[in-house]
Amino acid sequence: MRGGPALSLNLSRVSATLMKIGCAGGDDVGRAVVLLAAGLGTRMKSKRHKVLHEVLGKPMLLHLLDELDHLACDQRIVVVGQLREQVQALVGDRADIAVQEQQFGTGDAVRAALPVLRTDIDTVVVLYGDAPLIRHETIQALCDAREEAHAAAAVLVAEVRRPTGLGRVVRAADGGVERIVEEKDASPEEKQIRLINTGIYAFRAEDLRRLIPALTPDNAQGEYYLTDVIRLLREAGERVVAVEAEEDEIASVNDRAQLAEVERILRRRICERWMRDGVTIVDPDRTWIGVDVRIGRDTVIWPGTVLQGRTEIGEDCVIGPNARIRDSRVGDGATVEASVVLESDIGSGSSVGPFAYLRPGSRIGERVKIGDFVEVKNSVIGDDTKVSHLAYVGDADIGARTNIACGVITVNYDGERKHRTVVGSDSFIGCNVNLIAPVTVGDGAYVCAGTTVTDDVPEDGFAIGRPRQTTKPNYVRAWKARRRARLAADLGGSGETRE
Repeated sequence: MRGGPALSLNLSRVSATLMKIGCAGGDDVGRAVVLLAAGLGTRMKSKRHKVLHEVLGKPMLLHLLDELDHLACDQRIVVVGQLREQVQALVGDRADIAVQEQQFGTGDAVRAALPVLRTDIDTVVVLYGDAPLIRHETIQALCDAREEAHAAAAVLVAEVRRPTGLGRVVRAADGGVERIVEEKDASPEEKQIRLINTGIYAFRAEDLRRLIPALTPDNAQGEYYLTDVIRLLREAGERVVAVEAEEDEIASVNDRAQLAEVERILRRRICERWMRDGVTIVDPDRTWIGVDVRIGRDTVIWPGTVLQGRTEIGEDCVIGPNARIRDSRVGDGATVEASVVLESDIGSGSSVGPFAYLRPGSRIGERVKIGDFVEVKNSVIGDDTKVSHLAYVGDADIGARTNIACGVITVNYDGERKHRTVVGSDSFIGCNVNLIAPVTVGDGAYVCAGTTVTDDVPEDGFAIGRPRQTTKPNYVRAWKARRRARLAADLGGSGETRE
């Protein structure tokens, strides 16, 4: 047996150490992470590989790769098998690829990774592509525990409420791992243990290279189990330490019900983080915030809000209720209520909604009002402009301090091509105006209600283009009488009328 006494570390005790030493391992220690993503996941009943299914809008495997970006890691290996083309396309150049031709257990999956593993690696971490909630701090703690104790392996363990069906971890007298007992082999006393093996490990690379070939499929499943490496290490008198994680952090996905549960955990985790950073989330259980979203302090998020992609929300904003914003920027002090905003930019102090739709390419200036049932698409709207209700602004450039009234439509499509509309600053576009693109309305111009604009309106111009009104006095009563007479004649002179 090498080194001093065995060691068991809790993550809360490690966090202070991490602040001092940073995320990097020692200069002479090479670290690799092996991500197992070969199994198809038949219980998902999907044409997509299991690790491609999304949690908060991002594939599970990408959650793990993004966490590894925060870890000093010299090599990443993703083990692929079934539907490998899908997984490889997702991974790209972010990791090396190892192929497990047939899925004969976790030990066999790690065996497939060994030919790809670099010779200068000292610590190998094994993770699972269907367990996307693990934090990089936990992986760091696992590596540190093994290296600082000079142990052969570190096992990530968790105290769970319902351990039924899971392997139990029996502690050694010194607090390390004595053995891992599968439930079918556990005694009644051992079944009472709630400390379980998560299947996530940090190994000394030389031991992994030596013991993986020694595994045998002597079990009911006929598979090679990575757990047997821990058993072989303990039988050889090697030290195995434990690092404890939170139960929620090690949740994995085998079917769509578990996928929803994992997303619920992550959604709550993200909401709690933003609330601690000064954001008010009125109802976290009814709020959906993606992992790449950024939110400024003193912003209020109302229920039913969905923030997706790389959305950025400024400070002092009010978002929701029932707003969906994707890949967009919302400036300080803006409000978005019951509206959809996609790939757009909303300036500071502006208000959007309720029931507005900003389609991709929309750039809304500062202090702009986009009111109810307004649709904006691929357009620029200048500061202090108002589009208060029931309007369509598509492929347009609208200046500052302009009023776009109810029922205005930029007619941008001629059946073959899209055309652009330009409206200058300090202009007024009246109700029910059609702007037939391509057309330009100059600064300070006035377009009367009901006008169809087909020609450019110059600066300070006044445009009116509607039929002349005809008014007939003393007309309605006589008209109704004539109509009643016609109806009576149609009914055969019965005198009955039908409206």
